[in-house]
Amino acid sequence: MAGFERKPPSPIRYARAAGLAWAIAGLFALSGCDFTEDMWSSVTGGGGNAGDFPDNSAAADPATPAPAPAAPAASAPAASAISAVPAPPPQSAAAVSPPANGVAALEPSAVGANSGTFVGLKVQDLRAELQKLSDSINRHSDELQRARGTLAGDANSYFSVVAGINSRLQVGTTPGNPQLVGQFNQAQSALDHMNDDLASLSTLSTESATDLAFAVYILEDIKAAFSLQGAVEEDHRQLNAMQTATNGNILVIQDLSRSVTDEITRQNNYISNERRNLTTLALAIKNGELYGQNFSTAASAQAFGGSSPAYASAPPTMVADRRPLVTIRFDRPNVPYEQALYTAVSRALDRRPNATFDLVAVSPNGASGPQMTIRADEARRNAENVMRSLARMGLPADRIAVSSMTSGNVQTSEVDIYVR
Repeated sequence: MAGFERKPPSPIRYARAAGLAWAIAGLFALSGCDFTEDMWSSVTGGGGNAGDFPDNSAAADPATPAPAPAAPAASAPAASAISAVPAPPPQSAAAVSPPANGVAALEPSAVGANSGTFVGLKVQDLRAELQKLSDSINRHSDELQRARGTLAGDANSYFSVVAGINSRLQVGTTPGNPQLVGQFNQAQSALDHMNDDLASLSTLSTESATDLAFAVYILEDIKAAFSLQGAVEEDHRQLNAMQTATNGNILVIQDLSRSVTDEITRQNNYISNERRNLTTLALAIKNGELYGQNFSTAASAQAFGGSSPAYASAPPTMVADRRPLVTIRFDRPNVPYEQALYTAVSRALDRRPNATFDLVAVSPNGASGPQMTIRADEARRNAENVMRSLARMGLPADRIAVSSMTSGNVQTSEVDIYVR
């Protein structure tokens, strides 16, 4: 190397450098600029560094002019060097652009040619099945993302309409405002669309279970192929790659199935809660005044049947030492009690979420027998209406007990609500 640096550059060295430059340019063009020492070895034919070229300048006569390098001679080494470098295998679509939720199917890391053996033919069949599985996983992952997007769009539509209704109720409006009724119907429609979207998620859950069964079948088939006679090393290498990919796909399918199940559970709870909230909102539109969220929760909600509740006679000790949470006096027709009732029960549930309520229908005594019976029936009907109001507000029926009594301290029928 020291002798090389001391001599002046010769024409032959320039020609050799030019040919090397053409070879390197071809490598950059076809290998994506993957510049490694191995490529240098394939270009120069040796195993040294780029600067360790053989120095043949001592054999050259400085007085003899060097022949001009011909273009084909310069490109020939490049062609042979390029053909010696294998092109990298193309990446799968899943590896290039994985789905938004990070669930992507895995494919064998190395794809080899058919070895021509019986096991080699089996490898080709297994690879085709594994490709079908990968395509199915990626398709189902995309379907989950589309379903989530559709659910998000329907939720935005629903809350936009509900927010408009609540803002109108907050500033005050007329009972049964037809504009609010129309908006309420739009909110119900958006919620119905979300319920329809759950059907597609349920189908996706079934298809994911099918993918899992298919993956297990492929894995067992790959394991069985290892014991077949007449295989070469290349066959087992490809079987190992496919076994690794199949094991990874099983984990991917399980993750996808969990995501689908969690989404179904979350959306079911969400839709159930909002349907109960719509029940309370319908009551608010009917009365033209804002209430709030439904009393019920997903854990304790029960549908309120249309049948009349069973009544029991309230013993004196039941109410003697207790102060009612709310007393509703029905001293005139159409008493507007629901706003005050909602506020009082809401505050009680804030303090004691598991509270239950006793509704006592109180009727005045001191009248004749037939008149006392009429007043008692009137008090019970009022208590039934109060119970239905609480049910529309979302209070589960099993947290309400109804009883009746007479009292000489009241002049008109009333309903007392106690907290337990």
